[in-house]
Amino acid sequence: MPRYAMVIDLRKCVGCDACTVACRTEWDVPLGHSRTWVNHTGVEGQFPDLISSPFVAQCNHCDSPSCIPPCPTGATFQLDNGIVKVDPKLCIGCGFCVEACPYDARYINPVTKKVDKCDFCEDRLEKGLQPACVVTCTANAKFFGDLEDKNSVVYQKVFGEGAWRMENENAAIGPNVYYLGKEKQLELVRQKFGPRKPRFATPAKFWSTILRPFIFFAVGATFIGQAIAFFNQVRKGEDPFND
Repeated sequence: MPRYAMVIDLRKCVGCDACTVACRTEWDVPLGHSRTWVNHTGVEGQFPDLISSPFVAQCNHCDSPSCIPPCPTGATFQLDNGIVKVDPKLCIGCGFCVEACPYDARYINPVTKKVDKCDFCEDRLEKGLQPACVVTCTANAKFFGDLEDKNSVVYQKVFGEGAWRMENENAAIGPNVYYLGKEKQLELVRQKFGPRKPRFATPAKFWSTILRPFIFFAVGATFIGQAIAFFNQVRKGEDPFND
């Protein structure tokens, strides 16, 4: 069974956003949202010792995803190959998983009202194709493959070149998007864009978002059902009573 991962070489990335555009086109991502996006650290340091870096972000398909436990319907799940998926048929758009992701890699689609995010272009993988963002990278800075395959490019870059995971004291859950770069560059990226602490739903939010609407719906449906039964009985009239 493969274990998929991606490596992004920040030394080669030019911050052109070709990956963002390709992803938006491939998956019809609505404006204002992204499955993958490019940030910039800005220039840091004192002349002539200056440093800056782009940073490409997306779902990390973590070893221990913090987005799965809070999902009340099981819509968020992980395949054996490591890809974290969202089942739109089960998703109710509560947003609990969005808050739980320390990388802010999820969003609620304003059209479908369902959660969406990167899935490593699983549909393309099933056709033997690479993810759209990888094949359109103008600088050849994105690499994708199987970490279980010692001959794969990602295996060589992770275990041979020491590609680095975006983790800190807030979240260390085994992200499977790795980064290559100069030491100062990677530290600057970690400082600027490192993961936040996962935010999990409180009991009050769970009540207001899930339980209360469900209870109101159930009570309303019961009332409507009883009302329909009553009026049907009135329309038909009482059955004659036989001694």
